[in-house]
Amino acid sequence: MSATVELTKENFDQTVTDNEFVLIDFWAEWCGPCKQFGPVYEKAAEANPDLVFGKVDTEAQPELAAAFGIQSIPTLMIVRDQVAVFAQPGALPEAALTDVIGQARKLDMDQVRQQIAEQQAPQQGGQGA
Repeated sequence: MSATVELTKENFDQTVTDNEFVLIDFWAEWCGPCKQFGPVYEKAAEANPDLVFGKVDTEAQPELAAAFGIQSIPTLMIVRDQVAVFAQPGALPEAALTDVIGQARKLDMDQVRQQIAEQQAPQQGGQGA
């Protein structure tokens, strides 16, 4: 049994809403680097049973790939509290994936939300002359 969940447009929103920490691997069957990353991702999923590891087959779920602007695969995305906190294309080596997961675990999500609000605030401010 795989430690990862196949994400589709039918279960994606529910999975991200119901879980505070979701990793998402955007991949395709024909993609060589995706096949190399697959076992690394599965191993990380087994090592972190408290987290949700999802996989989006970009061929079967083109709407999801388009919604997230996925341009190259594999792309790893991490969503915490429904906020995308990490997104990077390329197959990560095991040590790098472990490091990224550790960094995402340590994030103060209140601080992340505050930073997002601050980044959006200047756009709403007036352009005084």
